[in-house]
Amino acid sequence: MTGYWITVYEKIENMETLKKYAAKSTTAINKYSGKFLVRGGNNITLEGNQSPRTVIVEFPTFEDAKKCYNSNEYQEAHDILKGSVKRNLQIIEGI
Repeated sequence: MTGYWITVYEKIENMETLKKYAAKSTTAINKYSGKFLVRGGNNITLEGNQSPRTVIVEFPTFEDAKKCYNSNEYQEAHDILKGSVKRNLQIIEGI
């Protein structure tokens, strides 16, 4: 079954840092055949708290999504974000 990264940002302190993270993380995501379905863009909050950014990435399998997150390549990208964002990231199995 497919796997999805669902990332909902609560706060972004530095957009330049986020851009550096995005460039490096995309390399890791591509390596594990991830496909961006949502990457920011216009949004409307109808319930709950407004989020400055949401990202959804689809992977061929749930295992691929986990492997990508735990990979050295992605963890190097993730380190770039430390202290500059507050977000929630879940890996969810598709149907």
